[in-house]
Amino acid sequence: RAASLSELPAPRRLRWKFLPEIQKRISSSAEKLERLVKNLDMNVHKFYDYGKEFIKKQKMSPDAYIQVALQLAFYRCHGRAVSTYESASIRRFQQGRVDNIRSATPEALAFVKAMTEGKLSSSDTEKMELLQEAINAQTKYTILTITGKAIDNHLLGLREIAQEMKMEKPEIFKDEAYLISNQFILSTSQVPTTVEMFCCYGPVVPNGYGVCYNPQPDHIIFSVSSFHESPLTCSADFVRCLVQGLLDMRDLCNRCKRGSDSAEQRNGQMQEMHSHTKTRDKTPQRKSGQTKSQPASPQVLVRSSEQEIQTKKPS
Repeated sequence: RAASLSELPAPRRLRWKFLPEIQKRISSSAEKLERLVKNLDMNVHKFYDYGKEFIKKQKMSPDAYIQVALQLAFYRCHGRAVSTYESASIRRFQQGRVDNIRSATPEALAFVKAMTEGKLSSSDTEKMELLQEAINAQTKYTILTITGKAIDNHLLGLREIAQEMKMEKPEIFKDEAYLISNQFILSTSQVPTTVEMFCCYGPVVPNGYGVCYNPQPDHIIFSVSSFHESPLTCSADFVRCLVQGLLDMRDLCNRCKRGSDSAEQRNGQMQEMHSHTKTRDKTPQRKSGQTKSQPASPQVLVRSSEQEIQTKKPS
């Protein structure tokens, strides 16, 4: 043991005396914990192909971009969109904690369908427009959420008030759509740090995924979790779809940027040619019948008797 800087005595192991019933419960809890640990399918992946700096150069929000990529990954894995939870801080309000950014927007679904089902039918320009619309929708809902205008905490408050007042549960909270919308099969959170680290957590439903990510300037760290006992999920498959989706989105941005740069270059060349043509058109033209060997007669100024300036050609 290293020399202690404290005057406190060295720690010593405490030996507890248990009744057989308590010992049995402790052993049972330890076995249950071990089963839970073994059931967790955790996959930590460092995506090195690019990071948030590339996304910023596209004039897009890194968080919104990654959320759309997660929608694309899930759709490619499972062929559908599901309720998605992204935590957003509302600590700007007194006693505020978090609310939910619902990332499964109609705009995101349109984009992932174009990237998955419409590879041949949709042009790069159309896909890029859909990507921008998806990111704009995600950004707009994020702003609504962090300013206290999202729906989840509002509905939760109404539900709890009804319960406190011992009211019969309102019909909206029994509706199938409401129940499904609160089964967050995809639970996500951004935890950005200035150091190389990652956070992780488990899924919130048996057939779901937990995805935590840390965007860095030149790479992104993902931790993806699911449960081994679920036949519907696989963390490794989700990561593969996520990586491919991020690469496809990067390639789409690059292709559209090259096309935009080429169009700007062509436009610049056309403007230059147009400017040159206008300059040439302004060049003085010779009069009819005047040749290069017959230069225009020079004009001289003479004064009349009234001291007026006149123009006269020499005879």
